Amino acid sequence: MSKKWILSLALAVSVLVTAACGDEEGQEGEGQQQEEGQEEKAQEEKAQEEAPEEQEMPEPDLEDIPDVVAEVNGEEISKDEFESVYVSTLNTYAMQGMNIEEQDDGGKMKQQIQEQTVEQLIGQELLVQEADKRELSASEDEIKEELNSLKEQFGSDEEFQKALESENLSEDELQSDIEKQVKVEKLVKDEAGEIEVSEDELRDMYEQMSQGQQGEEGEDSPSFEEMKPQLEEQMVQQKEGEEIQKLVEELRESGDVTVNI
Repeated sequence: MSKKWILSLALAVSVLVTAACGDEEGQEGEGQQQEEGQEEKAQEEKAQEEAPEEQEMPEPDLEDIPDVVAEVNGEEISKDEFESVYVSTLNTYAMQGMNIEEQDDGGKMKQQIQEQTVEQLIGQELLVQEADKRELSASEDEIKEELNSLKEQFGSDEEFQKALESENLSEDELQSDIEKQVKVEKLVKDEAGEIEVSEDELRDMYEQMSQGQQGEEGEDSPSFEEMKPQLEEQMVQQKEGEEIQKLVEELRESGDVTVNI
């Protein structure tokens, strides 16, 4: 099993701050596909879990990665933290049939992914620090609710524990990650406020999505009214992402950040 489910849980806004690490069109397209194809992604991951031996994950070269990849306002980001995100990214490419370690001639793509990984971790740390500064907290009930929701996804506590063991992660460590997630989600709401989405914006998004599906055969595109709830959710997330991205940039500019890669 990939570490994706834990990493995405650790900080739900990671996809929002990934934009800080570069403006590569391929990454933007991948983000859009992740937003628009969550159900398809879940089915793909399920298939991968049912046949894990068929999927060979790459063994990344981490010899040149320092023990401390970055420092953010005095807080260190360790090689272990970097490795978790970096390896997960490489595994994602591998599941799509691309082994970056083998196919990256000259190492440019590998370097880009490493830089993006560091920037993502820096953005996450800045947001966690800002949430603490604003005294945003996560209650025990909120943490338990998120933990129970995650356990339900595995069908049984036994399967959940197996997943933790496979990732070398304790339940206490996972709860700590959940606590960060909840605090940062509150920071996003605090920063973005009440997001308003107009009918025109939704129709524009629907038109763009419909144009992108015109080349697909055998399926009729759902109507605007059918898609409206999903479109509104995506638009709200997009606007929240824009606000939190501005905050990350401001925090980085005013903070003390050192990158060691």
